[in-house]
Amino acid sequence: MAPYILLTIFVLITAFTYWLRYINLAWLKKYGSVVPVGFEDALNPEILEKTSAYTFESSRVSLYSSLFDNFLTIIFLFTGLFPLYDRFIAGLTNSFIISGILFFIIIVMVQTLLELPFSLYSTFVVEAKYGFNTMTFRLWVVDFLKSQVINYILLGLIISVVFWLITWSPSKWWVLVWAFMALFGLFMMFISPYIIEPLFNKFEPVTEEGLSDKIRAMMEKAGLKLGKVVQMDASKRSKHSNAYFTGIGKVKRIVLYDTLIKQMTHEEIVAVLAHEIGHWKKKHILKRIIMVEIFMFLGAWIVFQAVQWNGLPALLGMVTASFPARLLIIGFVASLVMFPITPLSAWLSRRDEKEADQFAVDIVGSPDSLASALIKLSSENLSNLHPHPFYAKFYYSHPPVVQRVNRLKSMSPE
Repeated sequence: MAPYILLTIFVLITAFTYWLRYINLAWLKKYGSVVPVGFEDALNPEILEKTSAYTFESSRVSLYSSLFDNFLTIIFLFTGLFPLYDRFIAGLTNSFIISGILFFIIIVMVQTLLELPFSLYSTFVVEAKYGFNTMTFRLWVVDFLKSQVINYILLGLIISVVFWLITWSPSKWWVLVWAFMALFGLFMMFISPYIIEPLFNKFEPVTEEGLSDKIRAMMEKAGLKLGKVVQMDASKRSKHSNAYFTGIGKVKRIVLYDTLIKQMTHEEIVAVLAHEIGHWKKKHILKRIIMVEIFMFLGAWIVFQAVQWNGLPALLGMVTASFPARLLIIGFVASLVMFPITPLSAWLSRRDEKEADQFAVDIVGSPDSLASALIKLSSENLSNLHPHPFYAKFYYSHPPVVQRVNRLKSMSPE
């Protein structure tokens, strides 16, 4: 009975996500040709038509990929294949640590290979069709191989340490694993900007004449001591534009896509940077880390209790299950239990974005530059300007751009 209940819950949640996709695209089909107020100078019917077409095609590929993934999940977990796989791994080695590594790495490897066609089609068909892709197939292969090597090294390291801690302290491993994962996450935040990210992109000081001085003046006004503001050769792979904050402590820095620098005025770039700095000054990153670690601590204790439950294998119709298999069952059940929290997480993120917008307006002295930057970003990236309100509330980590721009224009520096 238990497997049928889990399968029903999984199907219902999946069906709900597909309904959200449907109403979002139906909303776009109904309102996609309407130019939002304030966007008249940046948009025309041709751009709106292209935006709608791009959104529909991207969503279609995403839907097929999701259907395929969910089909594989059902086949693997609910048709008897999972216990066969568990016994297969158990027959390869008697080592507790090695069996854990093989169990999870083989699953990740097979899933990655099966999803390759969707990634290739998205990059070289959809993105290329709408003028975004600038990546050669050779570069795509090199990036793919690099990322896989890094992922498997890190995954193997994490599993090795976690399983060793379990054998070293059978009664307290959940605390040790939580502490290790917390420290490992912070360690990755330190090394990623200087070791991992440069493996894929070239980073250099901002070369735009006069821009560095304006950035420095804005940062001094914000009272932020930052290691670097650098530009990244994003145009080597895509024409999409963006900016982001990376690192932590003394290694934190702001990264600008070179495509963003080409598309915007100096004032708009400074406003975008002020928004990113707002996240740091308002301690959004620190608060998010603390929140995550609290949930991880609680989650580690729940896993410790659940993994010992004799009835756990029966949830998927199994008589017995290895330790790695028990962890996978817990992970699957947790994904179903945590799904209703999705809109809460999105709301918290949108709240932070609003605070960062206000910070940028305060530092720059006007909302106009950030508003015009967002309009350009949405136009250049063919962003959906008409998401369904319920879809946006459920998933969007940022306020919908039209709503965000209108709110910005009503702001005044505090």
